[in-house]
Amino acid sequence: MDLILPAGNLPSLKAAVEHGASAVYIGFRDDTNARHFGGLNFTGSQAARGIAHAHDRGVRVLAAVNTYAQADGWSRWTHAVDRAADLGVDALILADIGLMDYARERHPDLRLHLSVQGSATSAEAIAFYHRRFGIRRAVLPRVLSLAQIRRVARASPVEIEVFGFGSLCVMVEGRCLLSSYVTGRSPNTFGACSPADAVRWKETPEGRESRLNGVLIDRYGPQEHAGYPTLCKGRFHACDRDYYALEEPASLNTLDLLPQLDAAGVQAIKIEGRQRSPAYVALVARVWRDALDAHANEGQGFKVRPQWAQALSTLSEGAQTTFGAYERSWQ
Repeated sequence: MDLILPAGNLPSLKAAVEHGASAVYIGFRDDTNARHFGGLNFTGSQAARGIAHAHDRGVRVLAAVNTYAQADGWSRWTHAVDRAADLGVDALILADIGLMDYARERHPDLRLHLSVQGSATSAEAIAFYHRRFGIRRAVLPRVLSLAQIRRVARASPVEIEVFGFGSLCVMVEGRCLLSSYVTGRSPNTFGACSPADAVRWKETPEGRESRLNGVLIDRYGPQEHAGYPTLCKGRFHACDRDYYALEEPASLNTLDLLPQLDAAGVQAIKIEGRQRSPAYVALVARVWRDALDAHANEGQGFKVRPQWAQALSTLSEGAQTTFGAYERSWQ
């Protein structure tokens, strides 16, 4: 299986390439990609250097232009598609069908991948994108069980990519409206769940508070880590108690499921984290490259090494990991 690693900047791209990436995915420094944060992502010249560095070492580069184009900025999104093609990326990761149509007509030889933001959760949906726009791979949302992934992969006309490690999203990506409900800006169009200018931390007599556009997301005790506030991972008063009413902070970790994912027909494992540091990317890359190589050699005899689990646990949200939807036995 391919190992697809995140690169939010040039040092992260180099770390991913050095430590075993089959491919890296990048975005441009604007709202055309779903990790639109200040200081993150690539200018045209940085992307050119990164692509040359990766290609010189046999690593592919995928460009995420995976937000939904807005009518008053259509040229910004088409420019991102053209720029990626001109730079020589190996594939475009797209969600917007208008952009897929544009890319197929303007750059017919450029490989297209359906982004997780495209929200395709069935083989029928994937077949539509393949038939109409010629996609070659689909990234599945993180809401499917192993049984569902198996059924989708079996009937899919294109390669299937799934998330293997990183921040977990309880929503069907591409359909989440929580951020726009609170801030007026959606990750689907603006590229960030919690736009940085809407985030505030404040010390209060009750503890450190995090707010999103004035809405209280969480309050932390003296020794608690104050994470970046997103509405889905906030603690709220509901059912007569304060708790993580929507989603408890935890990281998806599917190392133990590698044999099942391979048997299901998954062709690529994607690591979330373009907003993470180069050190994070390097450590995750080393662990997953070792694991994928071990699985290739050991097959069904594959077992997770304790040192891999320990390394990944130090990087996990809330210091805990989960299989997420993969283990839903009723689906």
